[in-house]
Amino acid sequence: MGSVDIPFRATLRHIFLNATSDDSWHYIIWNYRIPKAITAVLVGVSLSLCGLLMQTLFRNPLAGPFVLGISSGASLGAAFLIMGSGIIAGLIGTSFVNDISLAVASSMGSLLVLMAVIAMARHVKDTMALLIIGLMFGSITAALVTVLSYFAKAEELQQYIYWSFGTVGNLNWSQVTLLSFITIIGLVISIFSIKSLNALLLGENYARSMGVKIKKSRYLIIIATGILAGSVTAFAGPIAFVGLAVPHLTRQVFNTTDHKVLVPGVILYGAILLLICDTIAQLPSSTYVLPINAITSVIGAPVVIWLLVRKRKMIF
Repeated sequence: MGSVDIPFRATLRHIFLNATSDDSWHYIIWNYRIPKAITAVLVGVSLSLCGLLMQTLFRNPLAGPFVLGISSGASLGAAFLIMGSGIIAGLIGTSFVNDISLAVASSMGSLLVLMAVIAMARHVKDTMALLIIGLMFGSITAALVTVLSYFAKAEELQQYIYWSFGTVGNLNWSQVTLLSFITIIGLVISIFSIKSLNALLLGENYARSMGVKIKKSRYLIIIATGILAGSVTAFAGPIAFVGLAVPHLTRQVFNTTDHKVLVPGVILYGAILLLICDTIAQLPSSTYVLPINAITSVIGAPVVIWLLVRKRKMIF
């Protein structure tokens, strides 16, 4: 769906039969709408899986994919490029803010924060202390973004705010391919961590008695979260709520805490939820596209509230 009205049957013909009866429709479908749909699936899968990993690692139902400050690091990288590049651009006489440079800057910011968190994890034995450290990194980066925003020009600030709304519609095929590759890496690490995740539900002492190497498992979970959350924020912006809500939604639907069920469950529901939200945000047959951050909260929150009220308890 989009501002150009393309009949459903024509869409199917262009996708499955590679019809070229209308070149403009063919171009729109293959270069805008299919990459956008794939991006929505990848973002939904990545954020939902990150939320599940963090909630299990910290045994905290309020934990999400961004508690380690990785998203804040990506936001800081984007802020430096957008609001701090004006000085450099004035010196060299050209601007280098575009989709590719923005993704690179965001990736570098999230990578730096991830490396700092992993370095701290070596010296911290308590998982809750690591959670607080991650939140402090998020506070530091948020403060730096605030300082940059205060001194930024109006157009730079507007560009950064627009980026912070989040979008899944700005990626080309090469970027979608790269995001798919990164998502698969994070997904594979998460699947290999299922046994550790189930053991961690009953505490670290129980996990050790089951033969789980706590430090190694913690590293793997943090790396998987960093890869997934950092890449999504770099390519699509900081999309909120999905990572926090979908794991709870999945637990309520399947009535289990077994990660052999929850991991494929959050993958499925994360992809479905973000596709629905993106469809609503597009406002079919309209040239306006609403910020997907607003739609995810408006649509997702009532669903989670309804399930909690219906079940009358939280499964965790």
